[in-house]
Amino acid sequence: MPTEKITIEGSRGQQLSVRLDEPNGTTSGYAVFAHCFTCSKNSIAASRVSKALGERGMGTLRFDFTGIGESGGDFAESNFGSDLDDLRRVCGWLGEHRQPPNLLVGHSLGGAAVLAVAGEMEGVRCVGTIGAPADPEHVSNLFEADRDTIEREGSAEVSLGGRPFRITRQFLDDLGAHDPEKAIANLDRALMIFHSPVDRVVGIDNAATIFGWARHPKSFVSLGDADHLLTDRKDAEFVAATLAPWVERFG
Repeated sequence: MPTEKITIEGSRGQQLSVRLDEPNGTTSGYAVFAHCFTCSKNSIAASRVSKALGERGMGTLRFDFTGIGESGGDFAESNFGSDLDDLRRVCGWLGEHRQPPNLLVGHSLGGAAVLAVAGEMEGVRCVGTIGAPADPEHVSNLFEADRDTIEREGSAEVSLGGRPFRITRQFLDDLGAHDPEKAIANLDRALMIFHSPVDRVVGIDNAATIFGWARHPKSFVSLGDADHLLTDRKDAEFVAATLAPWVERFG
């Protein structure tokens, strides 16, 4: 399956690193995959779900948010709002150079991001979330021990997944500046929520909250004993195998 390396200008002039996985033969549609917080477009979930969708005829664009992976910009100067702008940019590029995506898929905080923007994108008909928090503020739990330092000094270097990241006060402030309940209630798109009941990073109660806020058509799919990062290949392939025929129905 061919993969094209692309660079797209981000919301603040930085260069976003993009991979476009296209199927062999006829393309039935396009998806955009938004990776989890501090992950990248090459994470297990992003790469495996994208390739599995490609095997089922869908092209998938996956990218690194500002300051992550191979994308330019300073992570410390980014926030959830700038992530949303990056997502809008790559969707716009896809619409201009291929066709508008009919599916947005987001993993963890990336799921919160696609829920926030999908309702404003005319071409998008379907949204899939994987282990997504109902509220982007949930991510602040990852550095709760450093919150006082961040509030007092303006920023702090925290360890996330064994890597250092500088988290700023403006990042925390921005997390609380969004209204996820309103965005999800007004989504007006077919929604499929994937979540593992044993997810230790984002609890299953988040899936219940998202489902409660959303209007039909909506579906919940249990990921069984999958971990948050979908490190087992079969879990990512299950997500793709479930998404592809569902998009044919609603997309």
